[in-house]
Amino acid sequence: MILSIESSCDDSSLALTRIDDGALLYHIKISQDEAHSTYGGIVPEIASRLHAQRLPEILEKLKIFLHNDLSPIKAIAVTTRPGLSVTLIEGLMMAKTLCLGLNVPLICVNHLKGHIYSLFIKDETNAPLPRTIESTPLNPQSLLPLGILLVSGGHTQILKMYDFNHIALIAQTLDDSFGESFDKVAKYLGLGYPGGPIIESYARTFKGQYPHLRAQHFPIPLARNKKVQFSFSGLKNAVRLALQDLPKPLSEANMASICAGFQEAACHHITQKCELFFKEQKKQDLKHSGLAEDSKERCAHLKHFAIVGGASANSTLREKLAQLCAQYDITLHLAPLAFCADNAAMIGRVGVEHYKMGDFTPLFSAQIAPKSIEGDFMADSILG
Repeated sequence: MILSIESSCDDSSLALTRIDDGALLYHIKISQDEAHSTYGGIVPEIASRLHAQRLPEILEKLKIFLHNDLSPIKAIAVTTRPGLSVTLIEGLMMAKTLCLGLNVPLICVNHLKGHIYSLFIKDETNAPLPRTIESTPLNPQSLLPLGILLVSGGHTQILKMYDFNHIALIAQTLDDSFGESFDKVAKYLGLGYPGGPIIESYARTFKGQYPHLRAQHFPIPLARNKKVQFSFSGLKNAVRLALQDLPKPLSEANMASICAGFQEAACHHITQKCELFFKEQKKQDLKHSGLAEDSKERCAHLKHFAIVGGASANSTLREKLAQLCAQYDITLHLAPLAFCADNAAMIGRVGVEHYKMGDFTPLFSAQIAPKSIEGDFMADSILG
């Protein structure tokens, strides 16, 4: 099995994944949300200190699960990019130490690829012993080429996966990410961190308790821009300006109205840009097939689309993209909610793929990187 480590931001997590079939056998995670909530966002120094404290604590629990016998572990997989340097280093130092102690190879994993492979986790953590389950997870090969919307606290990207080693970056945000904008709006409203679940809860409250009221209107970012790209800084600023015109303290109705209006605009923006991506794919299909465009909006080549990342748990975003995919006859795939946010289970699942290819990193040359490195993703010129 592979022991995997995730410490790219504010979640300390370890997992054990079986190499033969990629089944998740053990998973433990400690969130730092409470520690950062007062500040309205991640404080890197606090996150680093908490990782230094909690990673050894959860390693002890993992050892108990293995009855203190670590001999079944054949490799250590660890997130080394992208992420906060001061937190990534905590995970890498633990990984190197374990590799030296157990005399096993090191696997360096791109955190974003981990989010993609959260779709393919076979969770056996609650299965009775011996852990063998009849049901199987999605097979990556059966979905290729796979379109992917990756939305998290630090990234908003459209990717196209051709195989494990060939993932094209189609589009990304020009400024703030989808998840980051939720955190910042929540901070404006004094709602704490993380902002995504809090704002979604207020938006749901608005629809339920104030059906006779219209949510605060905010402009859709880049609505007339035909490029497949994202931007949330203007929307975030629009919320800030709207707050200046409202009486203080904010009433519950106004608070909920702003949350509902902001969420609607942000999710509509994502949906619009995903539709542009689908239309471009359709044009490419027709161009290569030589067929004339008909009334049926179908992407013959792109038959599968997925949403991954921590912010993919947003139910409004899921609903809007489900409707869009149905319109274009594309099958939508969603990661289980338990594995949307950062976790070591997804890192272990990617680690299995690296292990089977013999793709290991020499121990003393392994390094962290705050961003993805050259070779992680391909450039794609389809959309210009």
